[in-house]
Amino acid sequence: MNDRDLAAKIDHTVLGAETTLSDVKRVLDEADEYGMNACIPPCYVAEAAEYAPEVTLATVVGFPHGQNATATKRDEAVVAYEDGADELDVVINIGRLKAGEDETVREDVEEVVAAVPVPVKVIVETALLSDDEKRRACAAAEEADAAFVKTSTGFADGGAEVPDVELMSEYLPVKASGGVGNYEQARAMLDAGAERIGASSGVEIVEDFRQNY
Repeated sequence: MNDRDLAAKIDHTVLGAETTLSDVKRVLDEADEYGMNACIPPCYVAEAAEYAPEVTLATVVGFPHGQNATATKRDEAVVAYEDGADELDVVINIGRLKAGEDETVREDVEEVVAAVPVPVKVIVETALLSDDEKRRACAAAEEADAAFVKTSTGFADGGAEVPDVELMSEYLPVKASGGVGNYEQARAMLDAGAERIGASSGVEIVEDFRQNY
């Protein structure tokens, strides 16, 4: 793997509550320079798509807690797609999952997947789930025809862990997100089966690879 191959696996991310359009443009510039994708807040998607049309653009739906009504998530997804998003990262309804309402969780994701013709990644928030719950969440995502499962929003206590990536990769391609800040950490996730890395430290990960590997 060379640095461009690595960069193409990274969703360079800015999703904090204080994110400005200037922050988004910085991330887009870096993504364009290094060959990364970008993951940004939905309110900036239209401007981002116009500013950096060559960058693969992901945004979030039902973020960060996943408790929006299904119809709201579906509408969010449609607006994001129409604004120019190439991929969507949607948060499952964690409370419904924990209550054993797996069918409701599946239908929630299914509505989003059916609403747009772009890949949907399903964020399961692994730090809040038992292994059994992780498996049920991944099964629901798989049954809903999602393209990926994703470990974390970055807003819970804990992020991507190797055992979780290994477990999740039994179901769908995995986006490992949360706490991945250098190439060694990224490589551990990729070795565990991740096909995408979500990180605000995309530049640092690629530069670490260039300088040390």
